[in-house]
Amino acid sequence: MTIRDWPEDERPREKLLKQGAQALSDAELLAIFLRVGTRGKTALDLARGLINHYGSLKSLLGSSISEFCQFPGMGPAKYVQLTASLEMSKRYFHDEMRESDVISSSHACKQFLINALGNRKTEVFACLYLDTQHKILSFEELFYGTLDSASVYPREVVRKVIEKDAAALIFCHNHPSGSNTASDADIQLTQRLKSALELIDVRVLDHMIVAHNQVMSFAEQGLLN
Repeated sequence: MTIRDWPEDERPREKLLKQGAQALSDAELLAIFLRVGTRGKTALDLARGLINHYGSLKSLLGSSISEFCQFPGMGPAKYVQLTASLEMSKRYFHDEMRESDVISSSHACKQFLINALGNRKTEVFACLYLDTQHKILSFEELFYGTLDSASVYPREVVRKVIEKDAAALIFCHNHPSGSNTASDADIQLTQRLKSALELIDVRVLDHMIVAHNQVMSFAEQGLLN
């Protein structure tokens, strides 16, 4: 039996059209992307197998091409399509942020950062550069580290801010461990960066920690004082 033989309300495509994409499970969304299955398996069977193999949709989206192509039925073409889909979602949230200030679009900001940093296997420190109206000028990854740390240099951050002609910014980095708690080192670094940027009249609006699919905000937790 193929998916076409299923009751209409159980078919992922028809279900999406009737109930919206939010009503679908991870496996059903992935099945729509895959379009077809393999011999003896429907696209949904294949999608469920992929998610079970990787443990989550997030881990699947963060896999390398060599890992992805080891799974039966997957190849470079599918990997390219999947990577392109992920990049489109990143650009969607980036464009949504650019259309309004980051304060009023905090959800889009967090979603963008989850897409940008949530799957990274080592720590990355990045900046969102903002203009005087707190609209996004650009997003840039600045420093790269190991599994649990990245060296950040305030002088380089200040140089970049001047280069971008930014009036304010938001720091962000990921915790590959999955912990969304700010460490003492994170808090101390943020204060050093704030002090350095105050000398050139640039405001630090927030520092966000991305832990897989969660984001912790220094501003929301009162850690910027």
